[in-house]
Amino acid sequence: MNEKKLEPITREPKYGKVVSAISGLSLGVSMVIAVLLGVGLGIWLKSLTGWGWILWLGVLWGVGGAIYNVYLAYKKQQKAMEDLQNDPKYKEYKELDS
Repeated sequence: MNEKKLEPITREPKYGKVVSAISGLSLGVSMVIAVLLGVGLGIWLKSLTGWGWILWLGVLWGVGGAIYNVYLAYKKQQKAMEDLQNDPKYKEYKELDS
């Protein structure tokens, strides 16, 4: 019999770009909010104590929170990619780059 091997067609989901954009936007918003909360906390502590340097401590806390948000988003993406890699539907596509 004459059997043809068909190449699988991979298409991006209909709303894939929108979902990706929203995910990136939420990361950006969470970073801005973390920094603003840190600055607000620093300003509040400065007004409470009168120490000027404590404002910068609040800024550092906010930047640290933003960096932590990026780390959490990275770990979430890494887990999603590992789950996708182990999905039986995509097992045959491994080692295509080699």
